[in-house]
Amino acid sequence: MKSYQPIARPGSVFLFLIFLLGVAQAQTPSGKGAKPLRLFMIGNSFSQNASRYLPQLSKEGGHPLIIGRAEIGGSSLQRHWSHVEAAERDPADPNGKPYGGKSLKMLLSDGVWDVVTIQQASILSGDPATYRPYAQKLYDYVRKLQPNATVVIHQTWAYRSDSNDFSRIAEGDSADNAAQMWQKSRAAYHAIANELGLPIIPNGDAFWRVGSRSKWAYHRDPAYNFAQPQAPALPNQTHSLHVGYRWDGARLAFDSHHANAAGCYLGGLVWYGFLFNESPRKLTFRPAEVDESFARKLKKTAWSTVRRERRLAKSRPVWLGE
Repeated sequence: MKSYQPIARPGSVFLFLIFLLGVAQAQTPSGKGAKPLRLFMIGNSFSQNASRYLPQLSKEGGHPLIIGRAEIGGSSLQRHWSHVEAAERDPADPNGKPYGGKSLKMLLSDGVWDVVTIQQASILSGDPATYRPYAQKLYDYVRKLQPNATVVIHQTWAYRSDSNDFSRIAEGDSADNAAQMWQKSRAAYHAIANELGLPIIPNGDAFWRVGSRSKWAYHRDPAYNFAQPQAPALPNQTHSLHVGYRWDGARLAFDSHHANAAGCYLGGLVWYGFLFNESPRKLTFRPAEVDESFARKLKKTAWSTVRRERRLAKSRPVWLGE
């Protein structure tokens, strides 16, 4: 069994700070003559949610951005790696080319990428055993193909408080509620980040900091008749960061996992602050579904969460596999 020992590795934080400095120097406030930041995501629908509004935010902030994607709905780190293995065994094997007929190697080899992100499937995010050894293997693979890229872990978020299911926290055991899912998934993401010496995009923390504040949290509508819902009426879902309830024909559908417009907006704000080391509070873009007061709260939370994570990254030890 692979053991992990804590050793000091200040270089990982130092290199990321150098990356941030390079972004700041390469991009002017107007974006004229700026070198685009090339961002590549290895993920699933959660990376799609979190980056939905990132192009609009980056454009307004004057930061040219190119996004590449290797995303499969619901995909885990293990599944992404299984497709890599299939492609390495036989480049002609369709199982090795699940990304629109292309392999991960083909996509990663398309130019030079500045930042490459990895993440776990949300349903497995609370169990650190599910990350190993696949996070390490994907990290090594990315470093082989893009040796100058900064590899980053994208921390996914907990499901909505009224969800019917939560993430796995150990084999045969799942979280009991949103708070436990956030706590366990956060611990797992940070454990893997420490092992690999990687920075974290703290979307999970930002979602929790909004959702756990009584003023801004979503609260289940006590006046709605969930037992006998009548279309087209929907429950009050003010301040929800998740899709929640919607009508699918005559059926009241429920999605407590994926981000709605507000959640996607928060995700994009966190990515913006992280990638450009710049507060998104000055940005005026917001989705039409998000009112101004909530947008201000989301911008403030996104930036404070990014800054907090950066401070923590400087102070904690890094764990490396031996």
